[in-house]
Amino acid sequence: MKSLLDDVKNLDFTLPSECVTIFGSARFDDNNEFCKKAYELSKMLSNSGFTIVTGGGGGIMKASNKAAFENNTQSVGINVVLPNEQKLNEFVTDGTVFSNLALRKVALIEKSSYFIIFPGGFGTLDELFEVLVLVQNGIKEAKIFLYGVEFYKPLIEFLKTSLLFEKTICSADLDLFTLTDDINLIYEKIIKSKI
Repeated sequence: MKSLLDDVKNLDFTLPSECVTIFGSARFDDNNEFCKKAYELSKMLSNSGFTIVTGGGGGIMKASNKAAFENNTQSVGINVVLPNEQKLNEFVTDGTVFSNLALRKVALIEKSSYFIIFPGGFGTLDELFEVLVLVQNGIKEAKIFLYGVEFYKPLIEFLKTSLLFEKTICSADLDLFTLTDDINLIYEKIIKSKI
């Protein structure tokens, strides 16, 4: 029980600027094209004064934190203790480690108004759908971007042919996010729509 109480205390932190949370796989290596794009986009955003927030692990998270670190801006990592899994990467300037995945997710989402979801696995999809539900229900105001058209195309098709077809979502729900392969488009939309 003590670790759960410690996690709740970890939720109480402040960040000095607007935050962009970047989700994506920890399993990609540094030369992966998605990591390169996450790095480029995070460089642009941190150079414009945004705090970059990630799960603090490897892959997409490390690339994003590295860009902010190299810009001498705040590079936040919100990690979790998992067996045989990630630890905070070396480019995190402000980090915390949770023992509870659900509370970690709250911390990743709580401080940001912008979410960029690069390709990833179950954890990334869990984070994506959590943000979508919060925005769909009017609990959170946020801009959501999915990067990787070919990667996410089957998911979008599923949303249309199953969820929309069965009327478990409405067509407006498909407008809650922007799907793109263009980091400049994401950057411009974030800059123009500061929440």
